[in-house]
Amino acid sequence: MAAGNDVLTNVMKQGGHICAVCSEEEVSFIPIDEKFIENKYVTNKYICHFDPLDGSSNIDVNVSIGTIFSVYKRITKSGPGALEDCLQKGYEQVAAGYVIYGSSTVLTYTAGKGVHLFTLDPSVGEFLLSSENISIPKKSRIYSANEGNFSGWSEGMKKYINYLKMSDPDTNRPYSSRYIGSLVADFHRNLIYGGIFVYPSDVKNKNGKLRLMYEANPLSYIVEQAGGRSTDGEKRIMDIQPESLHQRTPLFIGSEEDVLLAEKFLREG
Repeated sequence: MAAGNDVLTNVMKQGGHICAVCSEEEVSFIPIDEKFIENKYVTNKYICHFDPLDGSSNIDVNVSIGTIFSVYKRITKSGPGALEDCLQKGYEQVAAGYVIYGSSTVLTYTAGKGVHLFTLDPSVGEFLLSSENISIPKKSRIYSANEGNFSGWSEGMKKYINYLKMSDPDTNRPYSSRYIGSLVADFHRNLIYGGIFVYPSDVKNKNGKLRLMYEANPLSYIVEQAGGRSTDGEKRIMDIQPESLHQRTPLFIGSEEDVLLAEKFLREG
């Protein structure tokens, strides 16, 4: 994981477009080195946030893992990036995506004009467009949740999960549970097939567990571009004003109708 973080950080710093790098593996942001600051060859207009290896605890058991990233335009005018450049709301993103390393290597990407999938062709060393303008189904029969945390959830959250597991042919229940334990892998499956991924707050993690800047915001940008929905259970993820680089948040993300239903249960308690 440290090697992946170092590679991404160094490539971003030397690419000529980034004024600061923000990694989930670093305590603070990394401003561009003086030697890479503006000249006739570089512009340094952007900030890049990334989680270099999401799901890394699953490497030893050969579960799909991935790299999540997002890009913002800087606020400051010139020079190395500043903290204010790095703490922008999610709706200010100009691009976001992830690479998932599984049976094939797939890049999922949006720049605000739909979501597109590219698959790595090892024979030529290039990512080739494999699916264009992906749309997530509006409703599904799949939920992804770490039910080991069930006892620490709110009553509304418990009722929601129990509702999904009850049999009712009229509402296409029960739902199927699909939880890999690798956010990028769970999200990718739900993006393609439809589904909801939930990671609520609990008694141990009052503010949620997932990181707003490195996980929630980029995936929220992607899912909204695909026609889905993403909230913290009450408000849109991309409207949250970040206060710190490693700020955490609850996350409800996926098919629009499924997320709306989860929000309803949380409101009613």
